[in-house]
Amino acid sequence: MNSSDIRMIEDAHSARFYARRPIAIVNGKGALVFDAEGKEYVDCAGGYGTCVIGHAHPVVVEAIAQQAHKLISCHGSTYNDARASLLSRLITILPAGLSRVFLSNSGAEAVECAIKLARKSTGRRKIVAIKGGFHGKTHGALSATWDSKYRKSFEPLVPDFVHIPFGNFEGAKSAVSNDTAAVLVEPIQGEGGIRVPPPDWLPLLRDLAQDAGALLVADEIQTGFGRTGRMFACDHFGVIPDIMCLGKGIASGLPMGVTAASDRTMGFMAVGEHSSTFGGNPVVCAAAEATIRVLLEEQLVENAAKVGTHFKDQLLGMQRELRIIREVRGLGLMLGAEMRFDVYSTLQSTLQNGVLLLDAGRNVLRFLPPLSIRHEHVDRVVSCLRSILVEEQFAKLPS
Repeated sequence: MNSSDIRMIEDAHSARFYARRPIAIVNGKGALVFDAEGKEYVDCAGGYGTCVIGHAHPVVVEAIAQQAHKLISCHGSTYNDARASLLSRLITILPAGLSRVFLSNSGAEAVECAIKLARKSTGRRKIVAIKGGFHGKTHGALSATWDSKYRKSFEPLVPDFVHIPFGNFEGAKSAVSNDTAAVLVEPIQGEGGIRVPPPDWLPLLRDLAQDAGALLVADEIQTGFGRTGRMFACDHFGVIPDIMCLGKGIASGLPMGVTAASDRTMGFMAVGEHSSTFGGNPVVCAAAEATIRVLLEEQLVENAAKVGTHFKDQLLGMQRELRIIREVRGLGLMLGAEMRFDVYSTLQSTLQNGVLLLDAGRNVLRFLPPLSIRHEHVDRVVSCLRSILVEEQFAKLPS
């Protein structure tokens, strides 16, 4: 099937919920993807951050195939070997004390579980979230999400959510109190523009939550599993949260969410109060276990730090050359370049030239490539982007 046929069918029958790129991706290998006509793209979108070890990694492909031959479906009401193998491996990389795990199907579901856990375990209702934060589009997660473009049409949302400015110390001190159930925060904001907080801010939230008897919930859905050059972004700040929400890259693009907490915190939820028909699916568990194994054995977290530094240095060099770039920020292979103009035309131009990028707001280019990406791919991306931005600067900025 060619690209035109694929696009025609999807346009005719898919709900129009996505802003579509005019390409049909049908194959992938490592940090590269290919359209229906065989054109190659360097993938700096990575399935919106899901392809942490690269596309179609043979270890994950084999794990999926083997499990699919054995057993595809197994509800959480019975035990399963693939699920047990994943849990055994996952516990070895989670922060100390987060020894109980709920498996679901997405990051948003992981956040929904965290909200319920926080309210049940503390007996309180108030959730302190962050301006610019994004936690998903289900109703509870949407209540924690800041941007009105996602929220407005669906109000009233879940009550008792308040939002404080990102990185603001006084705002945090005034908002976290004895009626707070949880502080919900992305250690680095993703959809909000790849924003890294001041180094002392997450430790402050940790202390404020602890002093108030509240829980600190870290949304590591986009930042987790090596994305920032550490296994989890909280590691950069020396903070262990009470609850951690994970998703995106854990199963190499298959749907999975994880809510991790201490035995005590997870124990407040009674049997039957929260569950998922597909949570802990054997095929997805096999993919996730294989993903974590590859992440460790191929030292992809370290590669994210090394190649991410090279990538950021190249972007900073471009910033010094081109006035069109306002700021470069991020850690590891979670990077953003804030532009002085809307990035829509830039995204279209890079796509035409074989580079797939994301945005994070109207004027931020976002880079979330597989953690296996190599220096030569990064250099190809930067060369393509530089050529396009030189032309855009000439067109948009006075000389």
